[in-house]
Amino acid sequence: MKEISADALAEKLQQKENVNIIDVREDFEVAEGKIPEAKHIPLGEIETRVNELDKNEHYYLICRSGGRSGNACSFLQSQGYDVTNVTGGMLAWTEEVK
Repeated sequence: MKEISADALAEKLQQKENVNIIDVREDFEVAEGKIPEAKHIPLGEIETRVNELDKNEHYYLICRSGGRSGNACSFLQSQGYDVTNVTGGMLAWTEEVK
């Protein structure tokens, strides 16, 4: 599984790279703040909402600490998606949240 640090992902955003971020945390966690560019799809909904994702795109998955997003990455990889897990998750995120 491909991995990236929260800092390296933040650097991509600062350099205005086109990145697709999926936040797989629960609603109550996202209510406390998420990366502004991130799309929220809770882990429990990934299987039923997978049609919202494009297999021609690359996705960075993030959760609180990296565990749930790792599970989501494993599932999406098995379905043919190009994904990278954000290690450390939102606990390691030091940039802006909304």
